[in-house]
Amino acid sequence: MRSLEELVVRAGERGSLPEAVLAMDAEEQMIDAAALRSRLRARLEVLRETFAAALAGRWQPKLIGDDKDKYAALRRAPMSGELVWRASEIAVALGTCNASMGRIVAAPTAGSCGILPGLLFAWQETRHGDDEKLLEGLIVAAAVGEIVSQRATLAGASGGCQAECGAAAAMGAAALCHMEGGSPEACAHAVALAFKSILGLACDPVAGLVESPCVKRNGTLVSVGAIAADMALAGIRSIIPPDEVIDAMGDVGRALPPSLRETARGGCALTPTGKALTKRLNENRAEAGAALA
Repeated sequence: MRSLEELVVRAGERGSLPEAVLAMDAEEQMIDAAALRSRLRARLEVLRETFAAALAGRWQPKLIGDDKDKYAALRRAPMSGELVWRASEIAVALGTCNASMGRIVAAPTAGSCGILPGLLFAWQETRHGDDEKLLEGLIVAAAVGEIVSQRATLAGASGGCQAECGAAAAMGAAALCHMEGGSPEACAHAVALAFKSILGLACDPVAGLVESPCVKRNGTLVSVGAIAADMALAGIRSIIPPDEVIDAMGDVGRALPPSLRETARGGCALTPTGKALTKRLNENRAEAGAALA
């Protein structure tokens, strides 16, 4: 599966975007579409288990704190809206869990593990969606991730954070658009609108750890996914075709200097505070190593 344009055409033939995704993947993998649906249903349940555990757990990353409990302060009336606030809470909880070596699902990567489940489960909670529609959202999101991986990249080391958190926001935008009744064409444009908002986003982890700015970036980029879906549902379209936007993301990623592609040699990682945190972490590691020697 390499093209959103082709997927939209196939969805028109099959009468459903998720059914088109399953049919195309079944052809490529030479297995039954029902078996694929069953596998994705199982993955949805794993996603549900991990987000519940991330919210319930107490996490201790090496650099950052555990901020998820702070979301309660604005739960009644966040300016960003109930869905976005809850999605951000879930995303930050999962990112913090990942930073503490807890169990997560890479969706599409570990560094961007909070955005898609944040949007999916916040949608179900706030819009009272059923599990079948949620599964359809996951199927649509998975297809977007597959196409991005084929046309560009999902790796921060290759394409910067736009390829990781940006892809997760685009996958979530397509899922939200479908679950809210958007057409396959609208879902494709939700992907384009999300990606166009984050082109060039650097991957700049402080001390090389997937903590800062990664975890909070998960918490903020859920908003890009949600507004891209709303814009597409309203009939707003990208003047650049969605597949071309994905190609542009790949081109921008290859043009980024190595310092902005997960090397911890640029961006937030090279700020005075970023360098001081890295130094302190290295000193702590050296002390721990000396104690064991």
